[in-house]
Amino acid sequence: MLREIITRYGRRGLGFFWLIGEPLLFTFGVMLIWSTIKAPYQHGLGVAPFVMTGYMSLIMFRHLVSYSMGAVSANVGVLYHQKVKILHLYIARYVLEFAGATLALAVAYTVLYLSGLVDLPHDLGLIYWGWFSLFLFGCGVAMVLSAMAMEFDVIERLVPVMMYGMLPFSGVFIMAAWVPEKYRDVYMAFPMPHTIEMVRAGVFGEFIETHYDPFYPLFWGGVLIAFGLLLIARAKEHIDAE
Repeated sequence: MLREIITRYGRRGLGFFWLIGEPLLFTFGVMLIWSTIKAPYQHGLGVAPFVMTGYMSLIMFRHLVSYSMGAVSANVGVLYHQKVKILHLYIARYVLEFAGATLALAVAYTVLYLSGLVDLPHDLGLIYWGWFSLFLFGCGVAMVLSAMAMEFDVIERLVPVMMYGMLPFSGVFIMAAWVPEKYRDVYMAFPMPHTIEMVRAGVFGEFIETHYDPFYPLFWGGVLIAFGLLLIARAKEHIDAE
């Protein structure tokens, strides 16, 4: 992990700060834009805490997938050492992204709380469950796509398009309750909205209507991680560590 931090952020300038600073800059930037162009409340929810819960989740998911793409190619020399396995490279990046996004969320929440824009969490355990479910699901998606990218170069080029394509189905910018009832079951077939609904239910409590299955994203996260491990094991043949 220390090597990964130095490789990505270097030893000069703000360095490790960017692991937390980058999500904060993006999130507060979007908060500023939304607060300028939209009413202070949307469907009874404050714009700032709504953006915080959605955009922080999106950044963690996006970083897990994006930084997973170059995990092996950027550290292939390390694989020369027999004790270092491909899985170690992925775990280092996933833990780093989880730690950075979690710290950034805590800082953003504290700033909004001190500004009077959000109350203390109504259910901290539900926030943890939703956040960790999102992490597992993100790791699963990242592992599958990065393993496929080791065999097919076109996957790496398609990932940014996929990230934009999944936005309407992510739950980042809408609540499940805002989706017309006849389409809601189809919308909730995607695992990611369940995770963000749990985070928002933990933050806002009974003041908002939420829809989620706490085990659905965990199930898909487990399935994707298992599938990703199989793909990585097969993709080892395409890696030259010499």
